[in-house]
Amino acid sequence: MSRLYALLSGYCLWILGFSTSLVGLVAFSRPYFADKFSDAATTFEDLPIPVRIPSKGPNDPPVIAYSISGTHGDSTKILRLVKAIYHPRNQYLLQLDASSSDHERKELAISVQSERVFKAFGNVNVVGRGSALSPMGPSAVASTLRAAALLLKISADWDWFVTLSASDYPLMPQDDLLHAFSFLPRDLNFIDYTNKTGWKERQNIDEIIVDPNLYYKKNSPILYASETRAKPDAFEIFGGSPWVILSRAFMEHCVHGWDNFPRKLLMYLTNVLFPLELYFQTVLCNSPEFQNTTVDNNLRYTIWDHKTVGKALELKMSHYDEMVSSEAVFARTFREGDPVLSEIDENVLNRPPDGVVPGEWCLDQGMNTSVEDSSSVIDQNYSNCSSWGDINSVKPRSFGVKLGTFFSKLLVERKLRPNQCHNSV
Repeated sequence: MSRLYALLSGYCLWILGFSTSLVGLVAFSRPYFADKFSDAATTFEDLPIPVRIPSKGPNDPPVIAYSISGTHGDSTKILRLVKAIYHPRNQYLLQLDASSSDHERKELAISVQSERVFKAFGNVNVVGRGSALSPMGPSAVASTLRAAALLLKISADWDWFVTLSASDYPLMPQDDLLHAFSFLPRDLNFIDYTNKTGWKERQNIDEIIVDPNLYYKKNSPILYASETRAKPDAFEIFGGSPWVILSRAFMEHCVHGWDNFPRKLLMYLTNVLFPLELYFQTVLCNSPEFQNTTVDNNLRYTIWDHKTVGKALELKMSHYDEMVSSEAVFARTFREGDPVLSEIDENVLNRPPDGVVPGEWCLDQGMNTSVEDSSSVIDQNYSNCSSWGDINSVKPRSFGVKLGTFFSKLLVERKLRPNQCHNSV
């Protein structure tokens, strides 16, 4: 009996100890989960699942994956850009390079989390660690491929990969863009082959460079070698603008590399200046399965006179009318606080101050406030935006109709050219 009593006592003590440990674990864990998900109940509680998950089908609009890059001091510009191009169907990845501090990167992440609409749909992501890079070196290619790989990991259910910098801005609402892209084959790649960037004049493939950003933590200048090397004869080099709109199938080809050429080209471009102006063009035009999927237009309006960009009145007089009447989807280069952005917000995007662009998915502006607002304002705004529209439906305005007409002309021109790459350069 004494032996049985001792056994039962020990068992009870074990049960008591386990229960105490379990309660303690829950107690210590609760603040973490509360901090992480405290707003989730109020944000997601009344939202049906179909509202947050885009429908994918032949009659649904496409899904765009945006890669937005910036450097030190660009967090405010990036946040404004995301709001200007936001749509619940899309995916967004924000990157600040190594010249930005961890504090700046954290502040950007907090700003994203503070926007109730971003938090509700959960499709805006901030990369937690910045990489050293130079726009002149292969580290820029590595950063772009990293963004594509992360977006494929977050959700592979998108159609096009769009690269933007903090200095870019849209020239039409997302409803218009998604409408126009709905009628296109999903394998098309919008990539510039023209001489407007002057890449042929400044690009010397024979020259050998070293990009220290491939092995240093902080941004470093490019190093130049005195030696040169012969041009490649195993493939043909193509070039153009580094700002592209590429299909998911092509990005999977570059990232997963089932063919060896994308990897070989990366190795070759390790010592070439401005490789981001060469990499995607060269992979496309040297790959039989993709070389006829190109469209010789990256849908950008670029202002090359940087002195003019800094003078808002001159910019408006010399560029604004031409810019908004063009077939471009994005424009660059803008500085922070450039008044012309307010002109675009008011006259083109219909974007309210510090808000997202309205569309069929949300016809009022209730979700545009931050969670730091007073509780009464939050409750009022949340109620106002509880009657969301269908995120699988878009309603274009004149911009989308015009872009759709332009796309129809581009498709006709493509059919008249049997070899897209060699006819574009």
